[in-house]
Amino acid sequence: MSDIAIIGGTGLTSIDSLEITRREMIRTPYGEPSGPLTYGMLCGHSVVFLARHGHGHTIPPHDINYRANIWALKSIGVKKVLAIAAVGGIHEALVPGKLVFPDQIIDYTWSRDNTFFDRGEGTVKHIDFTWPYCESMRQLAIEAAKAAGLDVIETGTYAATQGPRLETAAEVTRLEKDGADMVGMTGMPEAALASELELCYASCSVVANRAAGRGDGEITIAEIEENLVVGMRQVEKLLGVLLPTCRV
Repeated sequence: MSDIAIIGGTGLTSIDSLEITRREMIRTPYGEPSGPLTYGMLCGHSVVFLARHGHGHTIPPHDINYRANIWALKSIGVKKVLAIAAVGGIHEALVPGKLVFPDQIIDYTWSRDNTFFDRGEGTVKHIDFTWPYCESMRQLAIEAAKAAGLDVIETGTYAATQGPRLETAAEVTRLEKDGADMVGMTGMPEAALASELELCYASCSVVANRAAGRGDGEITIAEIEENLVVGMRQVEKLLGVLLPTCRV
């Protein structure tokens, strides 16, 4: 059994170099996860992979069953999670194709099931979310990226918006004033749910485009897909160095 799981977002619905050994659909008290858990070997090390949006990228951000996804990973003994997510770059340094390891998050989402401790499900649990990401996992990922020769950004604030539409230029200006460096749609409640179940969770954000009003002209899906191809190649290099360091 692997100690580490990779959650893949937009642009990473599968890992080409993953040698798949089996797939398993986990039944959870919260319904079905986004898809089966994929077990396999990557760079000689065991790993579990889950496509956040489903194998065919069919589940929009607001409809993802985040609770089922996180509960499923916890139930099989996963202890560490690296979540890959596509983002729009707000800060000028966040250019397309860049990898970023956020250390803070601001939640602008609504109406998502965001806790395992709803009424009727036991005692309310107030987690300390001062630092929303597991720092030890973040540092492992950063050091692995450096060892892989990747030019990455080590900190940043992730703004989680509702989606599935992209933001307006005015909304991005508001996010920037709030202190956000990047914007995505899946960072919450995923990070908080992982914290509730005491998983060591960190995120690797792949800049897919300049955020609305921060680039030249219209944001196109073709542009996003092209940039994600570049970014996901870097992610696979990162994983090749990271996995040997993640044994617990």
